[in-house]
Amino acid sequence: MINISHVFIDKEIENAVIKVLSSGSLVQGDKVKKLEEKLTKINRTKYSVVVNSGTAALHTALKSIGVEEGDEVITTPFSFIATVNAILMCSAKPVFVDIDETYNINPNLIESKITKKTKAILTVDLYGQACDYEKIKGIARKYNLKIISDSSQAIGAQYKNKPIAKWVDVACFSFYATKNILMGEGGALVTDHKNIYEFARRFRQHGQDMKKPYVYHHIGYNYRSTDILAVIGLIQVSRLSQLTNQRRTNAKKLIQGLQDIPGIILPQLLNDREHVFHQFTIRVTDRFPFTRDKLHLNLLKNGVRTAVYYPSIIPLQPHIREITSYKKNMYPVAQRLSKQVLSLPVHPQLKNSDIKRIVDLIKKINYEKN
Repeated sequence: MINISHVFIDKEIENAVIKVLSSGSLVQGDKVKKLEEKLTKINRTKYSVVVNSGTAALHTALKSIGVEEGDEVITTPFSFIATVNAILMCSAKPVFVDIDETYNINPNLIESKITKKTKAILTVDLYGQACDYEKIKGIARKYNLKIISDSSQAIGAQYKNKPIAKWVDVACFSFYATKNILMGEGGALVTDHKNIYEFARRFRQHGQDMKKPYVYHHIGYNYRSTDILAVIGLIQVSRLSQLTNQRRTNAKKLIQGLQDIPGIILPQLLNDREHVFHQFTIRVTDRFPFTRDKLHLNLLKNGVRTAVYYPSIIPLQPHIREITSYKKNMYPVAQRLSKQVLSLPVHPQLKNSDIKRIVDLIKKINYEKN
C-alpha cells in the first residue's frame, strides 16, 4: 500500500528521545529553547515560541495582537477547522473571503469585507503554497490591520524570496505527525515583534511573568511543549531542506506524468513562490471519466491511499453556519474546488516506482474509460 503520508522515525530520533528521557528534564527546557533558536534562523525572525500544537499557536497569535470579543477576523472558507476555531476561541467572529485557483484567499475580495470591527487578516498557505502577500500586506497597511499566517502546512515556503514570516506580523506552524516536519504533536509561532513574543511566552504558561514565578499578568493556557517532543523537532528541522527538496522532486515527477490527462488540473506553480508540497492536490473535473470520489476509491482498491482536503467548506459546519449567516453559493470557488480536490502521495519516502504506479493507474483509468 502506498500511503498518503509516512511518519519516518529513525534511530537518531529514537536515541535522542531516550537521552532526554534519561536526563530527567522532560518539560519545556533546553531542547525547546534550542528548537526556538532554529526556527528563528529558518524564518529570519527575531523571536520564536514553541507550543504544544498548531491550534495553540493560532490561538496564542490571535490573542497576542489583541483579538477579543466583538472583533472580526477575515479568513478563508477553505482550510482545516482549527483556523476558524482559533478565532472563535477568542470570542471573535470569522469573516470569510472566497479563494482563487491557488486554493488560497483571494486578495482582490478582501477589501469588500473590511468593517470597523475588523482586527486582522488570518491567511492560510494551503497545501504548502504561500498566499499573495504583497497585495494582502498593502491592504493591511491601508486599514491598519494585523496579518497572521496559518502556515501549518507551509514551513520552508517562500514568497518573493522571503519566508512567509517576513510578510506577516505572526506566522504559525504545526508539527503534527504528518506535517513536513514533525514533533508528533506541536506547533510554534514566529515574529519580529517583541511585545507579541513576550505575550506569547506568558500565554503558553497561564499568563505567568517569565521573571517572577507565580505572578500572572492575564489569563493564559497550558500550551507548553516538552523536551521529549522538541528534540524530535530539532532533528526534523535540521533535515528541512532535504525533506522539502524530496517533496518538490516527487511533485515534479507527478506533474510530468499527469500533465496531459484531460480532466485533471495540476497544482499551480507560481514564479514568485516556492511551494513546499505538504500535499500534492489535483482537481478532478467533469472531463475526467470518473468523479473525484470514484477515482479515490479506485486508487484505494489498487493500493494507493489518497485523501480529500477538504470535502466541505468551513462555513457549512454546523457551529460556524449558525453564527455567520451563511447563504447558498456565498463562496462559489471554494465550494466548487471542495468537490474536485484530491491529494495524492508526495511524501519524501516515496520511491520512483511508487510515483510511476500512481501515474500509471490514473492514466489507465482515463484510457480505459475513453
